[in-house]
Amino acid sequence: MVSSVRVGGGRHLTSHDKYLILGDMSVIRSAGLRGFRATVAELGGDAEEFAIACGLPVAALDTDDMLVPDQAVSAVLELAAHRLDCPDLGLRMSARQDLAMLGPLALAIRSSPALADVLECSSRYLFVHARSLSLVLEPDPYGDRGVAALRYGVRAAAAIPIQGTDLGLAFVHRTIQRLIGDRYGLRSVELPYRPPAPLSVYEEFFGAPVRAGRRDALLRVPSSLAARQLSGGDENLHRLAMEFLAQQTAATGSSAVPTVRAAVKQLLGTTPPEIGVVAGLLTMHPRTLQRRLSAEGTTFAAVLDDVRRSETRRYLTTTDIAMSQIASLVGLTEQATLTRCCRRWWGHPPTAIRKDPALAREQTSVPATALT
Repeated sequence: MVSSVRVGGGRHLTSHDKYLILGDMSVIRSAGLRGFRATVAELGGDAEEFAIACGLPVAALDTDDMLVPDQAVSAVLELAAHRLDCPDLGLRMSARQDLAMLGPLALAIRSSPALADVLECSSRYLFVHARSLSLVLEPDPYGDRGVAALRYGVRAAAAIPIQGTDLGLAFVHRTIQRLIGDRYGLRSVELPYRPPAPLSVYEEFFGAPVRAGRRDALLRVPSSLAARQLSGGDENLHRLAMEFLAQQTAATGSSAVPTVRAAVKQLLGTTPPEIGVVAGLLTMHPRTLQRRLSAEGTTFAAVLDDVRRSETRRYLTTTDIAMSQIASLVGLTEQATLTRCCRRWWGHPPTAIRKDPALAREQTSVPATALT
C-alpha cells in the first residue's frame, strides 16, 4: 500500500518519491532536522520510522553536519505532519531551532553590526547550510510605502514543500525577533500555498495577518528594518567570520577530492555511492568530476575505496557493530566482500582488526577493484 501526502502546488507525495529524490539531489546540512525527533515524540510518533521511510539515515536526526538530500528532508516533514495529523509541524519544530544550527554562518550573523549585514552574509553564504535555499530583501510586491519583503525561496522545487517552507519562514521570523526584539514591525506573511492548518494558527504564531495562495513566501517588513543596529554587533569579529567563510568556500572549490570524500562518506550505507549520484550532489557531469579527480592524481574508485577503508577502520576499532552491519554501512553487499577488502587493505580479516586495532595501520593497499 502506497501512502501519499499533499505538498504545495496540489501535487501528492508518495512513498515512491524517495527514489525520485536521488535523481535531483540538492543537499542540506542535517541541522535542518533539529527538533524533528523531539517534536515527533511529543506527538506520539516514531521519528526513526519516518526517516527510514523517506530514505534518510537515522543518524541525521541527531547530528548537524551530515549532508542529506533536501527533498528527503521535505518529504519526512510532510509525512510526519500527515501521519500525526499535525498540519503545523513546521511551526512547532521552529521552537526547537536556533542560529547555532547554521554552523559557521551563525557567528557571522551574531556579530553583524546591523540587520543589513545579517541579510548580506545570509544571501552570500546560506548555501553553506543548504544549497537550494535563498533569502532576499526585495521591494514590497504591493508597492506599499515604507514596506519591503523578505523572500524565502527554494530553488527549482518541483513542488513547494509546505512544512519545510513553514519551518524556514518561522526560523527567519524567530531569528529577527532574537536579534531585534519581538515587535520588529512584521506587516504580513505571504504563503505560496493554501496550508492544511487554519490561517488563525499562523496568525497567532507570527502575530500578523497571513495570506495564502500568494506568488512567493514572504515576510513583509518595514523597509527601515535593514538599517537597525544590533546590540551584539562586532565589526572586527564579523569581518573575521566573513573571511573564514570565504576561505572555507574557496578551499572547497579548489580541490575536488575533499568534497567528493565528504559526499561519499555521507552516502555510504544509505545510497549507492556511485559517481553519478555524487556528481549530481556537486551539480556537475560525472565526466567532469572524473576529469577533475584525474587532474588531482586520483579516481572516483580510489576515493571511494579510501573512504570505505577509513570508515571500516573506525567501525572495527571504536564500535561493537556486527560485521554484516559494517559491510552494509560502508556500502558493501555482503560480509564476505568486507573480509576481502580488509585483507587487501591490511592483510588481515576484520575479526583480527577488531581484536588488535594496531593491525589496521596506514599502508599502501592493492589497487581497488569494482567491489559492490
